[in-house]
Amino acid sequence: MMKTKNSRIFGKVLMALTIVFFYLPIVFMVIFSFNSSKSLTVFTGFSMRWYEAMLKNHSMMESLYVTLIIAVAATVISTFIGTITSIGLVYSKKWVKRFVQQVNDLPMMNPEIVTAIGLMLLFITFRVERGFTTLLLAHIAFCIPYVILSIMPKLRSLDPNLADAAMDLGATPWQSLTKVIVPQIMPGIVSGALIAFTMSFDDFIISYFTTGQGVKNLSIMVYTMSKRVNPSINAISTLVVLFITLGLFAANIISILRKKAQDKVVALDGQFRAPKRKGPKIVAALLVAVLAIGLFSYKKASDDNKPFAGQTLHVYNWGEYVGENFISGFEEQTGAKVVMDNFESNEQMYIKVANNESYDILVPSDYMIQRLIQEDLLQPLDRSRISASLDLLDSNVLDLPYDPGNQYSVPYFWGSVGIVYDKSKVDIKDLEKEGFNIFLDPKYKGDLYLYDSERDSFMMALKALGYSMNTEDPDEIQAAYNWLLQCVQTMNPEIVTDEIIDNMAQGRKALGLVYSGDATYVISENPNMGYFVPEQGSNLWSDAMVIPKNAQNVDLAYEFINYTCQYEAAYDNSSYVGYTASNMEAQDELAEGEFAGIESYVPRSDNPNDEVFTYNENTRKTIADLWSRVKIAASNAAK
Repeated sequence: MMKTKNSRIFGKVLMALTIVFFYLPIVFMVIFSFNSSKSLTVFTGFSMRWYEAMLKNHSMMESLYVTLIIAVAATVISTFIGTITSIGLVYSKKWVKRFVQQVNDLPMMNPEIVTAIGLMLLFITFRVERGFTTLLLAHIAFCIPYVILSIMPKLRSLDPNLADAAMDLGATPWQSLTKVIVPQIMPGIVSGALIAFTMSFDDFIISYFTTGQGVKNLSIMVYTMSKRVNPSINAISTLVVLFITLGLFAANIISILRKKAQDKVVALDGQFRAPKRKGPKIVAALLVAVLAIGLFSYKKASDDNKPFAGQTLHVYNWGEYVGENFISGFEEQTGAKVVMDNFESNEQMYIKVANNESYDILVPSDYMIQRLIQEDLLQPLDRSRISASLDLLDSNVLDLPYDPGNQYSVPYFWGSVGIVYDKSKVDIKDLEKEGFNIFLDPKYKGDLYLYDSERDSFMMALKALGYSMNTEDPDEIQAAYNWLLQCVQTMNPEIVTDEIIDNMAQGRKALGLVYSGDATYVISENPNMGYFVPEQGSNLWSDAMVIPKNAQNVDLAYEFINYTCQYEAAYDNSSYVGYTASNMEAQDELAEGEFAGIESYVPRSDNPNDEVFTYNENTRKTIADLWSRVKIAASNAAK
């Protein structure tokens, strides 16, 4: 008896801990959606600012509309197809039934990434332009198997002669289907529809590979915003939780009311029958209403009085690289619509451009711009259309080696690569004495981050050894490789990407290699952090706007470039992202105001050892191969 009682107590405690584990993060998210600051660890006061920012964020709201439209449409279509297919299978030959069921099970057993790549290759093979239509087709395709899986058990439980009996009593085949079979399997249909809606609403991997033209659902939008903590994500996630909670509440109320209605039998014409079920009709009406509202919202009306009304600008940019009001401000000024796709690396961007995907504006980095120029993938800029904008920019980012005279590019952001460090753990004297060699100092073993970028990691090693980061000397590159091997084998560093931003803001390591803009964000969140660029030199990088050769809307592209260079747009971008504005007035104001005292915001421009990356295909391949070996060595050392 005592053992049974203890088991029950243990079971209840385990259940309570499980509930806390699942729901505490949601409660945490909801609370911090009302935080007055960007912090995710300190609640500084109640505010609705992130809900206001969410509603003003055109891309975020459009992603929510797309998510709802796709989820509802995919649910309705896949439920209809799945229901008809399931009923047809019941009356099919055994070999047909077995074959179709095995084909149906395959997508559910396959890893999602396999399905995603398969669908992407299918669309590419048949030259179907990826966008809203391909996204919807992909969602319908992966939802149908789950609908069939939910309905088939209900069909197996029915008497196989039920349809024949109904027709013997005078029912037509259609009446037999709709009045007899479908009502009997309705629980399975509803279950399949709910699973389909959940799968579609939640999907990321398949959506990511099958969409294009700037069409994003909510999961893709959150992914592109994950580089920096954006509390607007908390706000829109809280909104989704609220809708789901209200939906569950409404479903339970409808279920209770339906049960009560079924308990009351109505006598009519001497026959007894239950009242008609209105639940499915109500649900269908709600789905249609949601779809209609979403479609109405998704088709944003243009202002015919604006100079570019009704036109669309396709931009390919880094994720989280624009201010909160930047896109909406441009759209309001021009009347055009901006479709912005995001890339994670210059190489990812290059693949799409080299494969002739059309964009009106690209925002690559210096060395990649040089490569695009060499391969004749960019069109020269008409200086008469941008000269006034160039006059507004910092001279330090003009006329750089990758594009002399700015014949092809207009600077967007610029910065340096340096060391972000915890002032309470790292002595500034160590940094000044050792520079990048501090990454080999045993004092900081296991307490540092390396950035997962072959260019910048090799830049650090080459500068630590006193070499140029643009060296083509095989011996110097080999020496840098040995330096990095020594680092990963003896210092136990953690190799990371953008997670370094939040991790350093929370002081999880003593130091790490980081971009200056990310350091600006870290220091603004945690004043105990500092930024140091060794005298050995650094990568003085620049990202700039260019117009590809196959751009479809060149006039609007020039409008975008000029708009971006203006003070208001540059200030909005830089204050939000943290990277240094190219517009001189915005840069000065932020350096003296919001980012005052943060040494990473304005890069130095007086160190002769600082360089700009240049493109060399042979060196790039060599360094990429060696960096892969470094990461393998780091993985082995960690074991």
